[in-house]
Amino acid sequence: MAVTLRPGRAASFWFLGATLAAVIFAAGAPSPLYVVYQAQWGFSAGTLTVVFAVFVFALLLALLTVGRLSDHIGRRPVVTAALLAEALSMVLFIAADKVGWLMAARAVQGLAAGAAMGPLSAGLVDLQPPRNPHLGALVASMAPPVGMATGALGSGLLVEYAPAPTTLVFAVLTAVFLTTAVGMQAVPETAVRRPGAATSLRPRIAVPRRIRRQFLALVPFSLAAWSLTGLFIALGPSLAVDVLHLSSHLTGGLTVAAAVGTGALGSVLARGWPPARSLTAGALTLATGTVLTLTALASTSAPLFFLGAAVSGLGYGAVFLGTSRTLAHLARPGERAGLFAAGYVINYLASGLPVIAAGLTASHIGLTPTALGYTAALAALAIGAATSARRATTSGEPLAQRPGNPGPVTADQGRGRPHANRSG
Repeated sequence: MAVTLRPGRAASFWFLGATLAAVIFAAGAPSPLYVVYQAQWGFSAGTLTVVFAVFVFALLLALLTVGRLSDHIGRRPVVTAALLAEALSMVLFIAADKVGWLMAARAVQGLAAGAAMGPLSAGLVDLQPPRNPHLGALVASMAPPVGMATGALGSGLLVEYAPAPTTLVFAVLTAVFLTTAVGMQAVPETAVRRPGAATSLRPRIAVPRRIRRQFLALVPFSLAAWSLTGLFIALGPSLAVDVLHLSSHLTGGLTVAAAVGTGALGSVLARGWPPARSLTAGALTLATGTVLTLTALASTSAPLFFLGAAVSGLGYGAVFLGTSRTLAHLARPGERAGLFAAGYVINYLASGLPVIAAGLTASHIGLTPTALGYTAALAALAIGAATSARRATTSGEPLAQRPGNPGPVTADQGRGRPHANRSG
């Protein structure tokens, strides 16, 4: 029996969405500063991508270890601890005066973000309104591009126009995370406590056997979308300066905002589509944007570069929504945090590993030929992914949707207690 969404639950739903956006905002904030740090401390493009990779691998470590913890001890304590760790990482950014400090700050931030994203995404699905059963996946897919774009753009504005550009944004974010950690205590707990918390900390990707074929079929889409956004986030500001000869520090923020900010619009435009259509159209749009970016780099055209970034972002948003809705549809309530965490593992591997390879390659053959080869490969991958969308969403019917099956059994039902539909 469905429960009517109370005002408190509605406010909590949007609070979780804003909190997820804030976590991703903080992840994007250092991007325009990389060029500043590089000029001040004199490190190479290879070192820059290592700094980016430190965040990615710390995030992956958290996803693989604590990604399923909130399914056992609750969403609220895991998210609260992660927000406090985010505040600590902001303090480390303020203190950074060399590459080592910068890596330490990014490592702590990655651990915090990885711990927060799974339970926040699961909480959005838990608290979504019954009358709009796809809203949780939509908000979960919109929060990362909105957060990343506003983080990079806001940081870029501060670098260009504000005093103390390498500290002000992190001081503000410290206050934001401490405030949200307090506010998190008012959010209703949606996960049923169950045994196995210690066992859940063993590193593994939590994909139930019955849906592994569908999960694996989503991987090419995530690889194409997140590899391209990783390029813009890590090397986009450097491409704007070195290849397109744009000198404003705001350009770095605009580059990231164009590439991922339009992802939110892509998610909104695709919100009424079936997942297969979102994936197909998103992959084809992504391929188009990648070809435009490739042409822009070859011709050193700044307007075409930003157009390519924006079109790629539209495709990224549609693909991310398609994968998020598919995961939300497949997961039972007690599997949601773990399955979303597994999805983020794939996303950030796709975002990090190719970019590390690109940074190391650029140190040997140059940034321009590296970027040209990278974007050409991604265009081919996106086109190939578009042909497999139906297999990703229909290769095996989810257990909860089979005829005669009333849906997933929750822990409350298993104990014989009256059950409120936590998934909305």
